[in-house]
Amino acid sequence: MRILIHIIVASSLALLPAACARGRLPGGAPVSEEILAEADAPEAGFALYPVTRAFLPTVAQWPATGTQERLRWIGASTGARTQIIQPGDRLTLRIWDSSENSLLTSLDQKEVQLQDVVVAANGTIFMPYVGNISVIGLTPDLAREELQSALEAIVPSAQLQLSMIEGRNNSVDLVSGVAQPGTYPMPDRNYTVMGLISAGGGISSSLNNPQIRLVRGGAIYGTSVDRLLNEPRLDTLLRGGDRVFVEEDERYFLSFGAAGREDLHIFTKDVMSAMDAISVMGGLQDNKADPKGLLILREYPDSALSAGTRGPRQSRVVFSVDLASADGIFSARRFRINPDDLLIATESPINDVLTVSNIIGNFVGVFNTTANLGN
Repeated sequence: MRILIHIIVASSLALLPAACARGRLPGGAPVSEEILAEADAPEAGFALYPVTRAFLPTVAQWPATGTQERLRWIGASTGARTQIIQPGDRLTLRIWDSSENSLLTSLDQKEVQLQDVVVAANGTIFMPYVGNISVIGLTPDLAREELQSALEAIVPSAQLQLSMIEGRNNSVDLVSGVAQPGTYPMPDRNYTVMGLISAGGGISSSLNNPQIRLVRGGAIYGTSVDRLLNEPRLDTLLRGGDRVFVEEDERYFLSFGAAGREDLHIFTKDVMSAMDAISVMGGLQDNKADPKGLLILREYPDSALSAGTRGPRQSRVVFSVDLASADGIFSARRFRINPDDLLIATESPINDVLTVSNIIGNFVGVFNTTANLGN
């Protein structure tokens, strides 16, 4: 039995240099030297760039990558504290007339009410004895004066009161991402996006880095909730017929190798640095990861390689980050992660040696136990 153990140990020790020469055992995370060595090969299909303080200004001027929406937003302005009448609004007219021979009221009735008079598509309403009167674009107060003036020509003693219920053209839709989605009437022309979201009960807490989308006509505008909260000047005014929805940030990056968690990770903020990404993916595995070998793989469009464009040498790029140096750590805090980036936490070559040693130790332990039981 002891002879057999010696043979196994000798064989395993003989395999140890071979395992080290290959760089790693099958499975597990890649070793950074394996990937970086390919960059020097003539047929390498990617360019390698170390992330340093000197390199950061250069990469900041390269084109954007990934499936990120490039939506613009509308700056805020100040609107009137009143509403204007639009087609589809419903008006209620209450008319008082105390004259004995009134055209509108009877002897025992001094008041008549015209309920839910709908503003027509051309902006007019119909009043008995008066006809069609245009009220489109008027405030309720100005519309009342216009109707009062037209009515006095027929019934001099009549007095009119007007109230309005907003129709589709004076309402906005809050579609999703809030506690109470629905159609909300605009109380005035100073109604903002954040005011609408507040009326809808606030944003769902389950959304990760929530994004606001505003659909107006055939255009769509977008920004993040965090940006609106930090920059009140961007809280834009709404228009009748607008549709607003709140959704989770759809941008993501991937982690692989000796990371705390291999997964697809949604962006947790508008701008994420390499250090932010490391935190989101659970850091690096202390007993396996090579702190000098964090790799960020990114693919640029062919247009980034065009003459006159500031961009990489090749479309496929590998950025290497050395987290074992002060410059590497500070640079990682400023290096911007793009959507669809792949972060690879490489494995330290020493771990392969330790893995082989552990296997040898397990074999020896098993055979020693067996030998003892045999005795």
